[in-house]
Amino acid sequence: MKKNITSLLLAACAAAATAQGISPAMLGSIEKQHQAQPASKALFNAVATNSIDDLARNFAAKNSMNKTFSVETPKQNIHNQKQSGRCWMFSGFNVLRANFAKAHNDSLRVEYSHVYTFFYDQLEKSNLMLQSVIDNAALPITDKKVQYLFQNPVNDGGTFCGVADLADKYGLVPMTVMPETYSAENTTRMTRLIKSKLREYGLELRKMVAEKKSKQAIEARKTEMLGTIYNMLCLTLGEPVKSFTHTFTDKDGNPVGEPRTFTPQEFYRETVGGPINGSFIMVMNDPRHPYHKTYEVDLDRHTYDGHNWKYLNLPMEEIAAMAIASLKDGRKLYSSYDAGKMMDRKTGIADTELYDYASLMGTDFTMNKAERIMTFDSGSTHAMTLTAVDLDAQGNPIKWKVENSWSAESCDKGYVLMTDKWFNEYMFRLVVDKQYVPASILKEYDQKPTMLTTDDPLFLPDE
Repeated sequence: MKKNITSLLLAACAAAATAQGISPAMLGSIEKQHQAQPASKALFNAVATNSIDDLARNFAAKNSMNKTFSVETPKQNIHNQKQSGRCWMFSGFNVLRANFAKAHNDSLRVEYSHVYTFFYDQLEKSNLMLQSVIDNAALPITDKKVQYLFQNPVNDGGTFCGVADLADKYGLVPMTVMPETYSAENTTRMTRLIKSKLREYGLELRKMVAEKKSKQAIEARKTEMLGTIYNMLCLTLGEPVKSFTHTFTDKDGNPVGEPRTFTPQEFYRETVGGPINGSFIMVMNDPRHPYHKTYEVDLDRHTYDGHNWKYLNLPMEEIAAMAIASLKDGRKLYSSYDAGKMMDRKTGIADTELYDYASLMGTDFTMNKAERIMTFDSGSTHAMTLTAVDLDAQGNPIKWKVENSWSAESCDKGYVLMTDKWFNEYMFRLVVDKQYVPASILKEYDQKPTMLTTDDPLFLPDE
């Protein structure tokens, strides 16, 4: 017995000796490394009283970007998503209204109501959460999928798939018919209250399933729950219009033609034409996975009966070629980026050389795109509308331009100008009309996708 105790004590001492906590000796070594850094005190004095970005700004990169583009689509009004995560909708609507203007030779303009579509986005996401809770009620509350449903009942982010599913189902209305409200522009409190209610309802539905209530009773109760959510949305966003009178205008805002009465579906058909679904593909650059394969993200959709986000993974040069073909024909594209990296919001310049953090901090940042994705250091966080590209004499892209949704007072009068290198490193998603997609890529898009789960690093809605 005494021998066993001695053995245990020796094992404990050995474990303590090899423990990975910060020991006094390790701390001393760390401190010596810092003391060996040149000009540490001077740098501290500078960094302690200034913005890191201001100190790391590369003056040469900041002033090397000209604003001339060899291929540029017609400009349109810059919108402002304000304190909301609806960039996916703003970018999607930018494409739709640009297509409408192009179809009418720029003689007519349309501005879509974001709040109308956002109303149904939140209602549909609420139903998606509640029905998914019912579908997975047999799983324990600790199951990863169930936990995801309760952690993320709704959000205001999304992808172009949401624009397609919601517009196809509910139609569209003009901005003048259903204008922005405070809660549409400042979504945090409204979303927090809806999330809390959905979590409460989710627990009740799980209990009903456990008690073996009938499907009819569960469906009826879920409908009552959605009635409460509907009322909350009406109070914060306004009740969706069922019909309205509208007069189209030219680019200067002058009325064209007589006033006409529309339902949302009629207005959608009048201004968009046929269904959006089926007219596009979404491509992605994700170097973690094999190229020319399709992937889908489970539960990454806006409506229960809608489409998960499905994408074809392609090298950047193939994505750029389709983007250039679309822009040359005057068509803007939905696209998304990691907008928090190497971008100056004041000037609207995005350049991998814009900030020299390495010199300031005394260490290199060496991860490539795949490594940044797999470690959650980078991902698709913000959707913007691709509007222009500058090509060299050989037709290769030099820089790109996107229409943002942070108001005309932000960035470069509402636009972001990005070098081609930045585009390659921080662009992730692109939605391309099928008419600009080569037949070989269309065939690849029809492959059965590999299903990814909600914990994938790229499972991030554009905001």
